[in-house]
Order: sequence, then C-alpha cells, then structure tokens
Amino acid sequence: MAKKTKFNGRILMIGYGSVGHCTMPMIDRHIDMPLSRVAVVEMDDHSEEIAPYVARGVTYEIKEITRRNFKKVLAKYAGRGDLVLNLSVSVSSHEVLEWCQQHGAFYLDTCIEPWPGYYDNPKIPAHQRSNYHLRYQAKEMAKKWPKGSPSAILTMGANPGIISHFVKAGIMEIARGKNPKLRKPTTREGWARLAYDIGLKVIHVAERDTQIANVPKRMDEFVNTWSIHGFVSEGLQPAELGWGTHEKRLPLDANEHPVGPKCAIYLNQPGCVTQVRSWTPINGEMIGFLITHGEAITLSDYLTVFDGERPIYRPTVHYAYHPCDDAVLSVRELQMHGFKMQKKVRLMGEEIVHGMDELGALLMGDFGALWYGSQLTIEEAREILGPRFNATSLQIASPVLAGAIWMIEHPKEGLLEPEDLDHDFVIDVCRPYLGKVVAARGNWTPLKGRGVLFPEPQLDWTDPWQFGNFRVT
Repeated sequence: MAKKTKFNGRILMIGYGSVGHCTMPMIDRHIDMPLSRVAVVEMDDHSEEIAPYVARGVTYEIKEITRRNFKKVLAKYAGRGDLVLNLSVSVSSHEVLEWCQQHGAFYLDTCIEPWPGYYDNPKIPAHQRSNYHLRYQAKEMAKKWPKGSPSAILTMGANPGIISHFVKAGIMEIARGKNPKLRKPTTREGWARLAYDIGLKVIHVAERDTQIANVPKRMDEFVNTWSIHGFVSEGLQPAELGWGTHEKRLPLDANEHPVGPKCAIYLNQPGCVTQVRSWTPINGEMIGFLITHGEAITLSDYLTVFDGERPIYRPTVHYAYHPCDDAVLSVRELQMHGFKMQKKVRLMGEEIVHGMDELGALLMGDFGALWYGSQLTIEEAREILGPRFNATSLQIASPVLAGAIWMIEHPKEGLLEPEDLDHDFVIDVCRPYLGKVVAARGNWTPLKGRGVLFPEPQLDWTDPWQFGNFRVT
C-alpha cells in the first residue's frame, strides 16, 4: 500500500483531460482525504470516465470557466487551505493564481496558460506571446506577495516539471563520477556553479514517443497521446530556447527579450516547424520539434552564474520532441493546412498496442553526453493504472502528485518553480509511475555522420555544442 499524505483541505481540479484522468487515481492512492472533498470542473463531458469517482463522492461539474465566471467557480469549491490544480487549456494561470493567493489556497499548473485568443492574437507583440513573457509576468506579480504566502508551483508536469529534476540528477551523476562523496547543492547558486564546473553546455528535453495504435490516423484528424489542444497551442507559439553563454552567434531569425533576466531567445517561426537533432538511449538519433516549453527558460535562468550582475555562464536549453508517429503526421497536416486545426481530434488510449515514451534530459558538454530520464512502456503503464492510460499521461500526472504533496508539507513558500523543489523528493514520489529511470552515457554529438554525403558549410566543427549544429535547416 502506497504511503498516504494527510490533507485536511479540499481539492479543485480544473480540467479532466488526459492529465486529469491520470491524476485522479494518484490522488486516491497517495493523499489521505475523503473523495467527497474533491471537485472537478471542466468544459468537456467526461461523465462516463469519471463516474466511478463520482460514485465515491467526487463532485463533477461540466462548465466552461471564463473571465466572467472564474471567481464564482473558484469560490464555490476552494478557499483557505485548499488546493487548486489547474490542468486545463485556456484558463488563465495568472488570474487563478492571483485568486488563490488572495484567498489562501495552494495552486499548481502544468504550464502557464492565458485566456483564449492570446497566442494567436496578431495585435499582441510576438515576444509577449512567449512562455518567457508569461513567466516574467507571474514573477512580477509574486513580488507583491507577503512573506509566507501560500505555496504555488508553476509548470509542474513532465516537461516542464520533472525534467528539471532529471537535470539535477544528471548533473549529480556527472559530478559524482569525479567526486563520489560530493554533496548535492542546496541553493540556486550552488547548482549553477556545479553545472559550470562540470562543463555543461547544452540541455535537451530529449523525448521520443514510439506508442502506436491499431487505429491509424485518418485524414483531417489530429492524433496524440496527450492534450491535443495543448500541444497545438504551444506548437504554434514562437520557438523558444534558453540561450547559453558558449554560443558564438545568434541565429539570423532570433530575437532577444526587452525585459526580465534575458536568459532566453525566441525565433521568428513557430515551434512546430522548427526542427533539431537529438538523441535518446533506446531509440538513438532523432529529429524533433523545438516546441516552446517553460523549462527552457527556468533552467537557463536557474543555472546562470553571475559576476555581480553580469552572467558569465549559462547553458543553452530547449525541447527536442519527437511525438508518436501519428502526431508527427498530424503536425505535417496542420502545416499543410496553413495551421488551421483539423476537424477531428483523437487522444490515443486503449487502441495503443505497442511502444513507449522515452523522456529525459540530455546533458552535453565537456564530459560528453549523458541522458537521464524515464523509459516507460505502454505495457508498464497499463499494469500500474489500467488499460485506459498511456505512458505519456503517467509521466505528466505523477509530478502533479509530487508537487501537491510537496505543497501540503511546505505550505508557506510563495511562488515556486520546479527547480526550487528538492529533486530527490520529487523523483521518489514519481518513481513508481516512470518505468525504468536510467542514466545513460553516449558518444553522440550533432556532428556525428554529418558532411559525408553532402557538404554542410554552416557546421561549426570546432565546437559540436553550437546551436547551429543541432538545428535542421
């Protein structure tokens, strides 16, 4: 029997998509509270799927949460000492977060979401439609909070989320190769200095999803293993990456930010058409999408070494995502249709017959390359939670659980990001849902096998870790 954490408050879950479906049984297993104190509010109708939990006391309301009604909905189900899990798409993280702070409730989301009509609004400058800017606004808001405010964790899913803890575990794996007795740092400055000392240059969120179904993708259908609307919305945002101090030159289509820590850049094209080379231990070399993600900004900021106010070290950080093959086809079709969303969507579940989600942090630099992460097969995922779940959903939901438990045990920490939590604590909570958690060294670089069939004059052979070597042009 899993150890349970006592919680005396209520839980409000906003959204019951693939992540919510998976989070609910984890709450039931790991948090000691009656389900009569759990409520779910969402726009779509999942009455059939949630019925077993409603029978045990969960309150379920089908209702679209908007600018006009969100305060009323929140007040109905949450207040001081309660927990709000924002697992939705298009419900403003900023406004729900601020409400929670004003009313003494804990808050957690898996990504920072705006209200609908934000990402695709041409009247809003591109830099303000970035994850960098949404994070900057949240940090500015939190500066006004009093000390000891209720704990709130932004971007605590798989990636962003547990990937930041994989990065820390990977850094320790490399550092302890030289000094087995090395103690893990306890401050941001300590982690940044350790990353600098080991010669860490580049971090990829290197993810390869090989899950396949016995129902193939059809024309005008978008298929994926997790939130389709969430994937499309972030795929249509400008590609973003944390920008390292070792980089020799900015890409020609790159833009710097006018405010904040200026630890990241964005490109003049969406992430779903920006491709990069990367590597995972089982599936090997791959070409993935450089989709914008919060960890690209938070990790590059967290691991910066300063000389006074001047940054002297910072790694390049970005996503390198190869989704399941049907999702790749779906993205291609989306591109061909001028980024107009398909008429039909399908979240892959019980029709999956084989595959895994290999999700980890690929650390590269003076030491070579090391991948640290989760290798979870569909068979393992179903053995853990049941036939309706896939590997990806477990990897996203288990950090939600870890973040919730962490806030229950640390209730007055104010605004937090994944990097602010203890990585051993988070990985230990998530481990039963991650399959194999491995550290794998490799000799891969983005220059491997290049320039044989065709000359590639844009490559920098003097430094394999330059962004231009990774980017597919």
